[in-house]
Amino acid sequence: MAKIVVLDSDQEDLTLEKNMVEAAGLEFGRLQEREPDAIIRDCADADGIITAYGQFTRKVFESLPQLQVVSRAGVGYDTVDLDAATEYGVAVCNVPGYATEVVSDHAIAMAMAILRRLPELNADVHAGIWDFTRHRPMGQVYGRTFGVVGMGDIGRAVARKAYGLGFKVICWSHSLVPGRRTPEGYEIVSYEDLLKRSDVVSYHTALVPATHHLLNADNIKLLKPDCIVINTSRGAVIDTKAVAAALEADAIWGAGLDVFEEEPLTADDPILKAPHALLTPHAAYWSEEAGLELRTRTAQNAIDVVTGIEPHDCLNKQVFNAEGKLKKLAK
Repeated sequence: MAKIVVLDSDQEDLTLEKNMVEAAGLEFGRLQEREPDAIIRDCADADGIITAYGQFTRKVFESLPQLQVVSRAGVGYDTVDLDAATEYGVAVCNVPGYATEVVSDHAIAMAMAILRRLPELNADVHAGIWDFTRHRPMGQVYGRTFGVVGMGDIGRAVARKAYGLGFKVICWSHSLVPGRRTPEGYEIVSYEDLLKRSDVVSYHTALVPATHHLLNADNIKLLKPDCIVINTSRGAVIDTKAVAAALEADAIWGAGLDVFEEEPLTADDPILKAPHALLTPHAAYWSEEAGLELRTRTAQNAIDVVTGIEPHDCLNKQVFNAEGKLKKLAK
């Protein structure tokens, strides 16, 4: 009987996934692994793997000849060597679009909370302090510019919501030409201009070599002193230590970060002590509704491949033949 294994899930109860896998006539397994060597050791009998954070290197694909599919519980796939997976005939699936609304909600909520100093004011009231002037300056939307970095589904949703609140919206993306406008009418600018002009800079780009530390110790100096930095994309898109230093120096207004280069944060990470830093534990993607969609689609992708069906959300469709079967099994 073919087997699908769930790795490193954030969920305690995997009844949903188990029921789906077993209803398809497959064996279900659960492990709590992330590192390549552990995956190789414990997944030799797996035909499909569902993962959130597992590190799928070339060595993993070389060592697991039975493996047919890696189904990622998320949109990004920087933890998977896609070229190696393709070379070894393994389908790599993700779940694009599932969290567009909730991640964009989270980014906007962070920006508004920092603009209005809500975390500090809330802490004061709970401590019996009734004096908002301790946390000035406090801002408003009107007259401010919201810069969106990355105009995929989530970036466009953030732009739509920011504009609806009354921000002026500008944007930058590798695929867009500065000097033009998007179909929605947002001004497209160079990345440098976006940093210089924005009162909020919100990151919604994939992590690839070209976007590693897209915001760094050098270009963070371009930001206005009253700029807010938001990151709900991938931790390494920004240099968190540079952001912490800017906050300590009172060089920017604040930062809202949901993702980090190392998760969870270590106790000595400087961002934990930086003022005006609103931090959440990689939670932007989660709502009960989005979570149900994520889990269902992730499991179905794996089930489809293992049962001989080409899935809709596949990053390397070239591993399938014209009949929708994995080429490695059709040989």
